[in-house]
Amino acid sequence: MAPAIKNAESPSAVPAKKPLSMGTALPYETRTAMHLKGLVPSAVEDFSAQEARAYEQLKNKGTDLEKYIFLSWLRNTNLNLFYRLVLKHLKEIAPIIYTPTVGQACQEFSHIYPFLAPPTAVDGLYIPLNEVDSIDEIIANYKASVPEGCRPETTVITDGSRILGLGDLGMNGMGIPVGKLQLYVAAAGLDPSRCLPIVLDFGTDNPKYLEDPLYLGIRQKRPADEEFYAATEKVLNGLTRAFPEIFIQFEDFNTPHAFGLLDKWRDRILCFNDDIQGTGSVILAGFISAIKLAGIPAADQRILFVGAGSAGVGVAQQLVDYLVLEHKIPEDKAKAMFWFVDSRGIITANRGDKLADHKVYFARHDNGDVQCKNLEEAIEYVKPTAMIGLSTIYKAFNEKILRRVNELNPVARPIIFPLSNPKTKAECTFEEAMRCTDNRVLFASGTAFPEYTIPGTADTRVPGQGNNMYVFPPIGLGAKLAKPSKITDSMIFAVSKALSNTLSPDEIARGELYPRIERIRETSAQVAAAFVHQAVREGLAQDQRWIDLVSANPASSATSEIPDGTYSQAVLDEVVKHMWAPADSVHQVIPTKL
Repeated sequence: MAPAIKNAESPSAVPAKKPLSMGTALPYETRTAMHLKGLVPSAVEDFSAQEARAYEQLKNKGTDLEKYIFLSWLRNTNLNLFYRLVLKHLKEIAPIIYTPTVGQACQEFSHIYPFLAPPTAVDGLYIPLNEVDSIDEIIANYKASVPEGCRPETTVITDGSRILGLGDLGMNGMGIPVGKLQLYVAAAGLDPSRCLPIVLDFGTDNPKYLEDPLYLGIRQKRPADEEFYAATEKVLNGLTRAFPEIFIQFEDFNTPHAFGLLDKWRDRILCFNDDIQGTGSVILAGFISAIKLAGIPAADQRILFVGAGSAGVGVAQQLVDYLVLEHKIPEDKAKAMFWFVDSRGIITANRGDKLADHKVYFARHDNGDVQCKNLEEAIEYVKPTAMIGLSTIYKAFNEKILRRVNELNPVARPIIFPLSNPKTKAECTFEEAMRCTDNRVLFASGTAFPEYTIPGTADTRVPGQGNNMYVFPPIGLGAKLAKPSKITDSMIFAVSKALSNTLSPDEIARGELYPRIERIRETSAQVAAAFVHQAVREGLAQDQRWIDLVSANPASSATSEIPDGTYSQAVLDEVVKHMWAPADSVHQVIPTKL
């Protein structure tokens, strides 16, 4: 994430270093000291003029992919300007630097790679399968290529095997770690010079890329499980050996490997799986908000999941925990509130096929001889009050299905969460859900949809977006600050509760399930503060400064056995002080001596 420029010092203690990339804002005396006199235009601009020019260029790009390429180049040449632009236009730019545009960027990554950054920029690690034994050398090369003091605190790592709803993209999946880390910075104020995207180039089973003459990854099929886990262990051991306190986010591994990596490493290193834990956390937060508005008790919900991959099962597991902890529903009864539909219909114990390990917990045992083979049959059998889609099947929630779910809930408001990414994989749109439920739907999607004005009125509704960017950035910020020895389920639960508590009175009154994206830095600070409190409460925080601060300023949940996402004002104030932000003036960035 940091350009390979090594001569910049920052006057700020947090972070210790910032890359020097001020472009046309460099003052005359700095240009003279750097021997740039006569080599650049004479005008010395302030940051607002730079922003205006950059935004003009962004708006003039003809496609979202062109905008993505432009923004990537800007990030790698003028980091400060890039994040000033992102934060000023976050609602507009977030869908470009991440979903949905990042999906197209990943598909085209090998074709656009040379145009994303100058050759001198270091934008992450590409670790081939045949080079894992050289991990120490690779990390040494990285250290030598970035400014001193820019040692990574956070990494997002993928092998590109299950990118969004697009499948196996191989090395092209690098766009996901890059995009996620931009959201860590924009949403929660992590230091961009301490963020490291990594792709494990372990091959691909996608013939499209194996046959693409411009594909930049290794041209071989993916390894068997034994080799995969052995190679991954060498990489993770090398990373933690070089950076013992690094926070590692696993991202977009195929479902068996996603669960396998999390199970193997969650108690050994500071790590987190966004597809399992992050998705579960953010959807739980939206579900908590929806339950308050649905019109029926939580215990009477009948929840139908469409899609049974790592994300779907991870979400359901967290919802079960919530129902048990918050609503005192016994686990067996809470689990019985969930039905899963995969490509073969409702998942049952007697369906006749061998279930993947992660599906066994939710397999139905009470169906008798009934086997529903598709979603339509499942709806008539389950009569769901809530329908959650993580199927990656475009328009899986068609008009007929949406209207039927609405009919089955004449009093209670139906909960419809089409969570698949990108937009081309979404189960339905916000407009379709509103129109087919007489505008009663409690809605959250995984990708951004436009606002909807109810016909014949001036009443405009804002769709909820169950985007993981509400939770993984504050989890990363909290992990960086408190330095817990591991991330626990109760910490994730506290994050969900804290996020649901950030809704403003106006947002609640309008039936919204998530805070407006324009407030995300505010809400990230609150969620991170709750995470820090929970880490200290569990005795897992290792940074004494935060242990002392929480102990001196306990939150209201200090005596509760159930995490409730609360925090003290003192901890929140301190969290805000540690959030990185782009400089407001050149004097914050230019060193006094060069």
